[in-house]
Amino acid sequence: MPGELSRRDFVKGSVAGAALAAGAGALGAAAPTAPAGDALPKGKIGKMEISRILLGGNLLTHYTHSRDLRYVYALAARYNTPEKIIETMAVAEANGVNTLVIHTVPAALKLLEQHRKNGGKMQWIICSTAPIEDVNKYSQSVQQLVDMGTDAIYVWGVHADGLAGAKVGVLAKAVEIIKASGALCGVGAHQLAVVQACEREKIPNDFYIKTLHHHNYPSAKLNHDSSWCSNPEETIEVMETVEKPWISFKVMAAGAIPPENAFRYVFEGGADFSLAGMFDFEIAEDVAIAKRVLAGIKDRKRPWRG
Repeated sequence: MPGELSRRDFVKGSVAGAALAAGAGALGAAAPTAPAGDALPKGKIGKMEISRILLGGNLLTHYTHSRDLRYVYALAARYNTPEKIIETMAVAEANGVNTLVIHTVPAALKLLEQHRKNGGKMQWIICSTAPIEDVNKYSQSVQQLVDMGTDAIYVWGVHADGLAGAKVGVLAKAVEIIKASGALCGVGAHQLAVVQACEREKIPNDFYIKTLHHHNYPSAKLNHDSSWCSNPEETIEVMETVEKPWISFKVMAAGAIPPENAFRYVFEGGADFSLAGMFDFEIAEDVAIAKRVLAGIKDRKRPWRG
């Protein structure tokens, strides 16, 4: 597994896993669920069948975008203990969310493994944060992710954003490494230029994870940890021509956009799937909203690609 766990994190993770394994009394056994009705719709990327709403990993790794309210980082870490992270995955599964997206934070990855060992079915889409220009280190990290059972691997958007120009060959090499491992391969991006470079150079990634949110919220123009899609209308227009599946992320602009507004915007705008960073108590309501939004979308310019 990439990285090392402290003894304290390992003990916490083991306790959390034991709680999940406790049977009818386990965390998540009485998980709140969305109102009865149709199941949360799914789509496909390669052989993976994926719920249209995926569990975002930032809250699970305690990385919250909170503008200048820095205490929120500590608050998220105090709330999302190892036990609560295990419980959150169980609640997500109970509501039909079958896939999460996360990056290589060792303590979080340990909990993913613990959850799966104790019967969890959550699928993992993970990006490596290893140095992308160091072929040996990046290859080693990718192989570690494959060995631990990762279902799909993507190039981290923080890396890819700087590779759309003269260094596009580095991006192509990272995709080659992931594809050679046998895993499905995605490319993450905050910048639309990354998608355009991949399409222009015919880089053979299997899907994209690209930001999308509108700017109709008060802090959109603060430029202080408050906006992640600088050109949403252009993004929608460009993605209409892209035939690979698209997972949208940062859709609620880190909590600034209500979920119904956010989901409607990204699905009508052409996204095939949407990440949603959710605390455990938000999941049932957000899934119910997503089901309602998806049921109401009858026509959109971009065909479903996944």
